[in-house]
Order: sequence, then structure tokens, then C-alpha cells
Amino acid sequence: MRIAPPEVICAPSPLLGFVPIKNRPPGQSLAPAAHIVSPDALALVRFGLRAPDDPHILNTVKVIDALLKVDTPYGPAWHRYNGDAYGEHADGSAFDGTGIGRAWPLLTGERAHYELAAGQRARAEALLHTLEAFANEGGMIPEQVWDSPDIPERGLFIGRPSGSAMPLVWAHAEYVKLSRSLKEGRIFDMPTQTAKRYIAEKKGSSYALWSFNHRCRSLPAGKTLRLQVVSSAMVHWSIDGWHTADDNGTRDTGLGVYVFDLPTDRLPAGAMVLFTFYWPERGQWEGEDFVVRVE
Repeated sequence: MRIAPPEVICAPSPLLGFVPIKNRPPGQSLAPAAHIVSPDALALVRFGLRAPDDPHILNTVKVIDALLKVDTPYGPAWHRYNGDAYGEHADGSAFDGTGIGRAWPLLTGERAHYELAAGQRARAEALLHTLEAFANEGGMIPEQVWDSPDIPERGLFIGRPSGSAMPLVWAHAEYVKLSRSLKEGRIFDMPTQTAKRYIAEKKGSSYALWSFNHRCRSLPAGKTLRLQVVSSAMVHWSIDGWHTADDNGTRDTGLGVYVFDLPTDRLPAGAMVLFTFYWPERGQWEGEDFVVRVE
């Protein structure tokens, strides 16, 4: 949802762009990116990129629960994202290309991994039992559970499997991984390298990134501004309001990305960096100046 390529973001910044969402009625498939909330942010903790008590994570968890959490007689489950349309209709009739997204048991397992990382083992164990309770009589965990008032004539009961896929192997995999994590008392597959770098050592980047789909307007003092483009360019830039200017070519990273690092790390707060691009392959200028302020 969040890493759609620049050509489909439809804006100069992901925050201001629109996310294409499947299964919605015609004319309703684009949603403002800033309005879409998903539990996927918890993966930042699971992969050792953010501490579980990071203020950004704690605030995000509050929003996730406010918009996506569903309480059932068997315990909580969560929606994939607000405005999901992959599920039965309000009257319980089958999904036919559109519908209403229902609660996903595997997200209960993902939340349990977060709780374990946060030192809440009892909560994680309770969520494991909730995941078990969502299974049918044969122990198969469904893709989704019904999360609205019962509709007995359609065989739909809150917290019980809906008409979605069952078993969902992804959900069973999450259950097995959670069982092992609880046995070991930690997220067993968290990369040690990321946890060491970002949680234990709390290292950050010395760069602030600018690209055409992430046009930052400011950067912290002491950081180097890295311009990132997808084809070779000459950067025309100034730090004194165009009284003087320099020209430098971008560097090919070999990854389909070209970069140039502006020497902003020693600029004082309040300084303004101006730049534009010349595209040698097209033989033309960008035709627009960009400004980034040192904060």
C-alpha cells in the first residue's frame, strides 16, 4: 500500500498522493494516502527497525485500534485497512468483486508478536488462544471471520469463519511462528542486525533524502541532502540565492537510481539550498527550482 512506485502515487509526495485500492465500486478506487491506516506498521517492530515503545509506534497502535480493531466473543481481530472492500456485503451476501472487508485472524497473530516484543507475554498468549478459537471444528483457520451481528440464515456468526478462504495457509504459518516465538520468549525471526543497529545502538542516517516522489522541504542541521533520481542528471545548485552556483553530475548507484550529495551538513539553521536539474539524455532543463531549508 505504502510503497507503490512513483508513477502510480499521483502526487509529488506519498503523503499527498492517492493509493489505488482494489475491490471498491467504480469511481471509489483512489483514497488519499494519508487517510489509509493498516496494521502493517507493526512490522517495523517485528523486523527490528523500531522499538516497541517508540512514540511513533505507540501513537500508531492507538490509531490502528481505533479504526481497525473488532472485538468478538473469542477475542479481538483487526481489519487489513480502513475502507477495505474485500468481504461479504452488509446483508451477508457473498463477495462479488465488491463488499465490506472483514476481520483477519492472521492479524491477531501479528499483533501478538508486537505484544511479545513489547514485553506483554500474557497478552501475546491470550491472542494465541484467540487465533485458535477462530478456527473451525477441524482446526482450520479462516482468511476472515464475520464481524457483524449474526445472520443465522447465511451461517454467519460473529467471530466465526466467514465465506472466505479456509484454511488460509498464511494464517496457519503465523500461528506456528507465534507458537515458536512464545516458546523462545522473543520474536524468533527478528533480524539481529537491524535490532542491533536501530534499537540497541539507536543509529540514524546522516542523510536526508529528496526525490520527485518525496520532495522534502526541510532537513535537520548536520545532515547531508541526498538527491535521488531515476536517470542521469546534472545538478545545478546554490546556497546563496543563486548569486553563485555549482554544477555536478549524479552518481550511478547501479541500482537504477542516480544520486548527488549536496554538502549541507555544515550549513547553519535557516540556510536555504536551491537546485534544479539538467537532463543530458533529453537535452533539457527541469524548468523548476526546488528549495530545501536547513532547520
